[in-house]
Amino acid sequence: MPRSARERLHRLRRDLAFGAVGAAVQFVAWAMPMAIPWLIYEDTANLVGIMVALTVPLIVPAVATPLLTRVQRRRFRALPGIEITGPGRAWRQLWYHLLAGPAVAFGGVLAVTMGLVGLAAATVYIWVWGLPLSWRLAHVGYSTQAAYVTVAGLIVLTLAYALVGALVRLDARAATALLGPLPTEELERRVEDLTESRAGAVDAADAERRRIERDLHDGAQQRLVSMAVNLGLAKATLTDLPDEARQVIEEAHREAKGAIEELSSLVRGLHPAVLDELGLDAALSGIAARAPLPVRLHVHVPERAAPTVEAVAYFVVSEALANVAKHARAERADVTVVRAGGTLRIVVEDDGQGGADAARGTGLTGLAKRAGSVDGTFGISSPRGGPTVITVELPCVL
Repeated sequence: MPRSARERLHRLRRDLAFGAVGAAVQFVAWAMPMAIPWLIYEDTANLVGIMVALTVPLIVPAVATPLLTRVQRRRFRALPGIEITGPGRAWRQLWYHLLAGPAVAFGGVLAVTMGLVGLAAATVYIWVWGLPLSWRLAHVGYSTQAAYVTVAGLIVLTLAYALVGALVRLDARAATALLGPLPTEELERRVEDLTESRAGAVDAADAERRRIERDLHDGAQQRLVSMAVNLGLAKATLTDLPDEARQVIEEAHREAKGAIEELSSLVRGLHPAVLDELGLDAALSGIAARAPLPVRLHVHVPERAAPTVEAVAYFVVSEALANVAKHARAERADVTVVRAGGTLRIVVEDDGQGGADAARGTGLTGLAKRAGSVDGTFGISSPRGGPTVITVELPCVL
């Protein structure tokens, strides 16, 4: 059997099983409640019988809505593989169980009936050849009529196959819309999930930077310090060495001290330990002291923000001052960090030439991305001739 034919047969079996389970659920939810009045009242023509006959088929699905919803969700998960999750509105679920579900189940019964009729018509020649020979001889024109019936049966079978697939798609759309949450609620839930996953990724990246900083500080940096100390001792004590050897030791000592300084700068760039211990004020004071131009710093953070937010604030100020030193041709810079309620506001201003544009890069895109990683905002004002003002606002709690 060709692969396409096998796939269609497999899909047909799956859709028929899916429809059969749905019809069984609707039979339990509708047919049995409709039979209750007949079991209770022998004469349903009286007023009480009529009222019961009208209300019971509506009350039972309403009361059993949570159970029916769980059953339908499992049916969709097991057969078409459609996951319907999240809390839904009870009245919307009831609409499915009272209208959409029964309508699809009725369509499924109609499709199966059409399929059986079409199959019987398409195989009419088999049925005819099962009749006695005398009948076939007495009805000489049966062959032409059977051909028409066969063609009609094939058409009905095709329509039944198409109807089964259409009903599955219609049932899936109705169930997704009515048994699941509203589109706005689903969007809100997805936004919350993405926000949580993004916050987790940011925290994980910050924790990884902290681990690398500790490993470098406690491992490679300590080894370099020890090597520099030993080279310094060798230079001070081994005075009787040839000049060439002393020169090599002095050069190695200078290289070791330079490597320590570069590694210290790298460690601070990964995650400064002083930020965890003393907070933003002390950490930013270190940045201002190391800057190649005068920096006037004002920090007013009476209550510390989340560690990840503090790390973002630290790197924003560090990168902003680095950009000022490289591109602004400024003589001074002002840095203001203030916490107002739940927002940490950072303003970096310089008296440089201005004309900075985030669209042209120069590190400003990285600043905007750092602020956006914690749902912060980034703004810049940099007219030609200056001054350039960078404003970043970060939420204090993630």
